[in-house]
Amino acid sequence: MSNVVEEKAMVFPEVDNIYLAAERLRNVAAHTPLQENLSLSERYGATIFLKREDLQVVRSYKIRGAYNKMASLPAEALSKGVVCASAGNHAQGVAYACRKMAVKGIIFMPTTTPNQKVKQVKLFGKEFVEVVLTGDTYDDAYHTAIDYVETHDSTFVHPFDDVQVMEGQGTVGLEIFRDADFKIDYLLMAIGGGGLAAGVSTVFQQLSPRTKLIGVEPLGSPSMQMAMEAGHVVTLDEIDKFVDGAAVKRVGTMTFEVCRKNLDRILLIPEGKVCTTILRLYNEEAIVAEPAGALTIAALDFLKDEIKGKNVVCLVSGGNNDITRTEEIKERSLLYEGLKHYFIIRFVQRAGAMREFLSDVLGPNDDITLFEYSKKTNRERGPALIGVELKHKSDFEPLLQRMRDAKIHFEYLNDKPDLFEFLI
Repeated sequence: MSNVVEEKAMVFPEVDNIYLAAERLRNVAAHTPLQENLSLSERYGATIFLKREDLQVVRSYKIRGAYNKMASLPAEALSKGVVCASAGNHAQGVAYACRKMAVKGIIFMPTTTPNQKVKQVKLFGKEFVEVVLTGDTYDDAYHTAIDYVETHDSTFVHPFDDVQVMEGQGTVGLEIFRDADFKIDYLLMAIGGGGLAAGVSTVFQQLSPRTKLIGVEPLGSPSMQMAMEAGHVVTLDEIDKFVDGAAVKRVGTMTFEVCRKNLDRILLIPEGKVCTTILRLYNEEAIVAEPAGALTIAALDFLKDEIKGKNVVCLVSGGNNDITRTEEIKERSLLYEGLKHYFIIRFVQRAGAMREFLSDVLGPNDDITLFEYSKKTNRERGPALIGVELKHKSDFEPLLQRMRDAKIHFEYLNDKPDLFEFLI
């Protein structure tokens, strides 16, 4: 089917077409602000600007690519409807575009998609969108969507590996370039499938070729980095899906070629660091960033020595953060910062053993956040699962030393991922 993006000839975004995309999006997507952030600038000794796509009409940049793709289609194709597969921001972008253009859209989402996200898609699309929940994973939903396209002659709107989608995302780059009355030394962009980085980097390669273009991926899903190292697109066997807006097993064929040509490098950021950044942005800046949206700001710590005195733009790609994930975000942050530790401790089964642990081993600022224990009368020692939260990272080694001095038998779980995941 010619409407399925995978079967199209290899084409690449062009700056002239990105200007045309900007005209199409003029009354559709918001021209989001480019804001200097004083606290980040002070922290890194640089001038840090945030491109606030989290303030976009659907709270992410995805509307740009979806609408530009649909607006590029002939009327006959639009009359047959459009189809997409997504569990997140792309679905919302397509839904909003369908409503703006009065085009029928079928959006396939995994059955595991949180109800809040399903409601958002229906809210943006209104009566023009039908949501179909199918399969347990995105891949399941994607294959069902492709089957639908082939049997109904609809057009599939790919989330990233499509030239009109890339050109729509590239309008973010035009806005940054136009709004910056200064030389941009570094531009940081999150990478999932690569559509945003491909589009924006196309703009900057032509209009600001001395700007260092840096892609940022989650450490647990380095699909673009692995493709760069291999010299071709690869499919990862397993990924950490936490940074859901940027966690894909395979980047686009076209987006890979563009990013390989345009980007200076890619940074991999631990998911725990992303969580710390999300919390800091919310508490200190009143910015609600989704994990993918916080990626570029989290990356500043990994560039702190070379960006001093430079002008740096971080593209905040979205703000669709699910409030039900707050506890997971806090937990991942504490683990990454070295403030949360889990142990299996084998207490001597006698009266007073736990009291001695509390009085002689735990420090004055150490807090027990998890305690699971069942007394087994036929054993000398009984295992307890204990979680301890520290006030300072430096408190950890003294805690371990006090446990050794007290001759406590323990097993540390943080560095045993399989056992940790099973027990915690």
